[in-house]
Amino acid sequence: MSTSDLLSRFQALDRFLIAHQALWRPKPFTELCLPWEATYPQLSQWLRSRTLEQAEAAHNHPEHLQAPPPFSQLAAQSVALARADELPSQPLNPVEPRLSVDVPGRKWQQIEAFASHLNLPTTPTRWLDWCAGKGHLGRRLTGPDQRLTCLEYDPALVEAGRELSLRHRVNAQHVQQDVMAAETASHLHADHTAVALHACGDLHVQLMRLASATGCPQLAIAPCCYNRTAHAQYQALSQAGQISALQLSRDDLGLPLSETVTAPARVRRQRDLSMARRLGFDLLQRRLRCVDNYLPTPSLPVAWLAKPYADYCHELAARKQLPIPGPQDWAALEAQGWQRLAEVRNLELLRNLFRRPLEMWLVLDRALYLQEQGYNVQLGTFCAPELTPRNLLLIARQMTAQPVDNSVD
Repeated sequence: MSTSDLLSRFQALDRFLIAHQALWRPKPFTELCLPWEATYPQLSQWLRSRTLEQAEAAHNHPEHLQAPPPFSQLAAQSVALARADELPSQPLNPVEPRLSVDVPGRKWQQIEAFASHLNLPTTPTRWLDWCAGKGHLGRRLTGPDQRLTCLEYDPALVEAGRELSLRHRVNAQHVQQDVMAAETASHLHADHTAVALHACGDLHVQLMRLASATGCPQLAIAPCCYNRTAHAQYQALSQAGQISALQLSRDDLGLPLSETVTAPARVRRQRDLSMARRLGFDLLQRRLRCVDNYLPTPSLPVAWLAKPYADYCHELAARKQLPIPGPQDWAALEAQGWQRLAEVRNLELLRNLFRRPLEMWLVLDRALYLQEQGYNVQLGTFCAPELTPRNLLLIARQMTAQPVDNSVD
């Protein structure tokens, strides 16, 4: 796909997100009534009448929900604009099973999928594994006649990675490095093929900037955690992003991350209980403060979920320096929290229609930036969303005399 095609997709997403920002910016968890509910009362009533179980069943695929207008129309637009086809794959050389030892099963499957979709025209001589952890991805990619450099901030992971590379006889250098520091550029070289699997926010952006400045011929990035940034407002990378009227807060950047793979039942129960208790407390704190606004609360230990609800609310009120709650119907308040949780999860289904379009907008901003730096760019998926919802992969190659047909699909 040509630069103009990438740009046209970005601009279409830009128009879609700007036109409907009143639907996806407000958060049901923090607002008792959303502004759009007055505009679409039938949809609001329908969503609020549904159960928590119904919301959970539709969470990962809200586009399939048969809801009142304008839900289905927006869902169809969302699917069309955010479409991304799987990148071409190739068989991988088999490795000894012991190479995947100490790697969680899902993570190893992601590594295998990432590696099988690289399709690099030039065989690398030196790999750079960015934010490498123990270097599992780099070791999977590095062949007998290749070298590997792993950059990682955590010294314990660096040491563990060094031991694993020695054990598996991989020609690897493991470097303890804060990749956001100025001296990081000295570790990048013009013959590096740089890879990053789920480096968060500013971390993968830093790789894009340094790799393009260094002249790395090839890089492959699966972005993640766009909200992990030092900036309160999103700093667009491409020229098209910089002139867009779409201004994104750090909170907005968290929307694409709200899609999750299925968690164990115990984790889901803990999550739901925690959220229901917070939502019940939210009703209480509004009365105690005589202010009808959400009040952020700190992260609480799991042990708090075992407390009687009265104790939970008293201690949380004390932490927030609120007036001491008087006599309450604690069972009723907790039940209200559960009812609010069902409503919140169902109301979020409308917001979630914009989850993938916003992520595609962000990734296309990165793709356009790389093209501006002289790269041909491919963008597509490298695995099913059930393996990881963050399944978009950018592959960038320095432009050659022969034009390369790039595809966003």
